[in-house]
Formats: sequence, C-alpha cells, structure tokens
Amino acid sequence: MELVRIGAVAAHFGRDLDRALAKLEGIVADARAAGVDLLVLPDATLGGYLADRRRPAPTARPPALTEDSFEVGRVIAMAGPMVICFGYAEEAGALLYNSALCVSGDGILGRHRKVHQPAGESLVYAAGDGFDAFETPVGRVGMLIDYDKTFPEAARSLALDGATVLACLSAWPASVTDRASRLPQDRQSRLFDLYDCARAAEHQVVWVSSNQTGVMGGLRFLGQAKVVGPGGDILARTTSKGGLAVAEIDVETEVTRSRRVLHHLQELSPDAYGRRR
Repeated sequence: MELVRIGAVAAHFGRDLDRALAKLEGIVADARAAGVDLLVLPDATLGGYLADRRRPAPTARPPALTEDSFEVGRVIAMAGPMVICFGYAEEAGALLYNSALCVSGDGILGRHRKVHQPAGESLVYAAGDGFDAFETPVGRVGMLIDYDKTFPEAARSLALDGATVLACLSAWPASVTDRASRLPQDRQSRLFDLYDCARAAEHQVVWVSSNQTGVMGGLRFLGQAKVVGPGGDILARTTSKGGLAVAEIDVETEVTRSRRVLHHLQELSPDAYGRRR
C-alpha cells in the first residue's frame, strides 16, 4: 500500500498578489503540518477571478503572469516535496488564458488552459485546446478548471491518458439569475457537488475539487472543496467557508479495486455514440 494524503482548499483570493502569497504561505504550512502530499488550490489563486462575467471591465481583469513570473517561482519554492496545483491568469503573447500549473520544489510538472468557457468569459480569456495528463511524485495527474468539469468528455480524456487523480480547480459562483438565501440551497451548489461525484464515479478516479470562497464583484463563490473516491463517495469536504479537506487514500489500490468488475474505460463503445438512426 502507498497512501497519499490529498488536500483540497476552499479559500478566497483576490487581486492583491502580495496578500495572496502571504495567505499561501499559511495554507501550505497547514497542509505540510497535516502531512499533505498533493495540495489543490482554487482557480485564480494568483490574482483572483473576474468580478463580472457578463460585462467584464478591461480595468478589472486579473494581473497577467507567466511561468517565469516571480509569484510562480514563490509557489514553487513553497512547495518543496509537496505537489501543488494552483490557478492564475497566464499571459501568452497578446492572449490571456485562465490557466493552472502543477508544481513541486523541482519545478513545473504539468499545465492546463481552461477549454470550456461560460458566457462572457471569452471576452477576457482565450480558450485552451486540450487535456493532457502528466507524471508527478504522487502518480499520474490531470487538471481541469471549473466549467471543464461540466463536460464528461474532458475528464474522460484525462482518464484515458492514464490519470488516476483528477484535480479540478474552480472559481465557481452561486447562481446569478436565481439566487438562494442560503448557499447550500443554491442550484449551482447542488450542481457543483453532483459533477464532482459523477465525474469521479464515471471514470473511476480520485477527484480533487477546490474552489474560491467569498465575494468578488457581483459573484459569490461556493467553497465546497472536497476529495472524492473512485466510487463517487466523498472522503473529505469543506463547507462554503474557507478550509482544507484532507483525505488519505491508496490511489492505485482503490482505482484498481473500483475497476475490477466493471471497468468503464475499457467498456466504452465509441462507435455507438453520436449515431443517427
């Protein structure tokens, strides 16, 4: 058995990069004290998310960073032997991407640019064009960014690429059109949890879901970070407030056990999908 301690973070991160780095120091220290091997932080950890998705003002966009930016280097230095996934606004020439990096003290292990964009996000960010798994000290990992998890094909492509742990970094807000008085009753709150459990069970993988908390502009974020086992069972979770959900699991053993009788990836029938009768 090779147990891995996985931490999923619910926390608020805004535009102030210095404040974000100081907050990260505390979160990483807490995770290290808890023995965490893989720490998944929210989307837009460095620089925050949009304040308004429908009419984002150019002056209110997140600060653009590159993989060589000082702030990215600080996270790498914090990581040490820990594997950390975090989100940022990536500058690539004239384009800005909603991106995630997976790092350890040895450097960058993997990267992802958000592919699926909710309404209005394309006014700020360019879309990524693929999903690729990568090797890490805790196994083969794949990353998605919030709305990506709405589409089963996104998680499936990573699972087919050998990922046994999928990290989904989110800045997922409550409904802006049908607000509920309490976040747990919000329609988006229910969907957030449903997608987390369904994607894990569909692909028989360990699913790590982080999310922003608090408020930015007109968006109120849900929190609800969690670690989900390959059977769709929630192993650890936070509430709508900030927190760290930690679960210890033998990833390879549990994934293999879940696929012993019914192996969803091997039993796919791609020739039957999309047929017109």
